[in-house]
Amino acid sequence: MRHRRKVPKLSMDRARRRAVLSEQAKALILDGKVDTTPPRAQATQQVVERLVTWARKGDQASHRRAYSLLGDKEATHKLFQEIGAQYRDRDGGYTRVLKLGPRRGDGAEVARLTWV
Repeated sequence: MRHRRKVPKLSMDRARRRAVLSEQAKALILDGKVDTTPPRAQATQQVVERLVTWARKGDQASHRRAYSLLGDKEATHKLFQEIGAQYRDRDGGYTRVLKLGPRRGDGAEVARLTWV
């Protein structure tokens, strides 16, 4: 049962789900967009919104939390120096999910996660 569980399972165990969401968050921070399925995009959106809120704070504890989730110095640095400063005056809603239609190979729905 999923009572009071906010994170969708995405047909993965906890470790794999965390790795996938971390890699997608890192790709969004470094590249500016991620193309994936809509449920994964929504789950990644939750992770990224939390990361940007930490980046807006800018203290050392937030920096360490973000680095432990991302595991990449370059992505953490860009998150805190550029993205955190960019959204300093915004209270939330840093990303958007755009539906692109079916994927050519297997027909799965594709969504693009981008910055606002």
